[in-house]
Amino acid sequence: MKVRTLGVIPARFGAHRFPGKPLATIAGRSLVQRVYEQAAKAERLDKVIVATEDTRILEAVEAFGGDATLTSPDCATGTDRVAEVARAYDCDLVLNIQGDEPLMRPEMIDQLVTGMQADPKCVMGTLARKLESAANLDNPNVVKVALAQNGAALYFTRSRVPFVRDAKTSDALEWLKLAKFYKHLGIYAFRREFLLKFVQLPQSELEKTEKLEQLRALENGFSIKVWITPHDSIGVDRPEDIELVEEILKSRA
Repeated sequence: MKVRTLGVIPARFGAHRFPGKPLATIAGRSLVQRVYEQAAKAERLDKVIVATEDTRILEAVEAFGGDATLTSPDCATGTDRVAEVARAYDCDLVLNIQGDEPLMRPEMIDQLVTGMQADPKCVMGTLARKLESAANLDNPNVVKVALAQNGAALYFTRSRVPFVRDAKTSDALEWLKLAKFYKHLGIYAFRREFLLKFVQLPQSELEKTEKLEQLRALENGFSIKVWITPHDSIGVDRPEDIELVEEILKSRA
């Protein structure tokens, strides 16, 4: 099936830290439904599909009118799940839209697609925004990215990066005043052929250490372009994150 841009939402029922997370209720709707509906609003996606290993998620998506498919339970990562879906489509770009990002705005998806389409040599891209919260500087669930002058990612980490040598203390507010820090946002765009190549690469050492899939690309010498967005998004990593998301949704209403 020919589509130019394919958005895939990997949604796994058996998450270790939060089992059944895609079906968790957030302000009256499941997490997976909220992610799907946001992605479906993007103007530059031709198709959105949920990729899951569990029939409960499949049935829940179909119940609200979404499109879903069952993928192998043996997929090691969400990217493997996305690639399994991509093999069935004749497409140019494949977006991995994280299934735990209910606040991902459609404008962010469109920005990433636009950037990739404007740079045909770019095989993989993602988004980041300037980090302004001192509390997030040392939050391991908020991934930081160091950037080259041309916008390519130098490194992704759960730690502080860059290290501010001139800081007199370790106080996060001081560091934020002395240097720019960027928060990585959980969305990736791939050229389809690169995605299928990427998932064949063995997991790399830094990837296994930081538990960040994107480091596999960097360790194998591939560039990841990063576009800066003014918008923010937060992931639902733990049950207690739901309350924060609901508060943000309420403030947007």
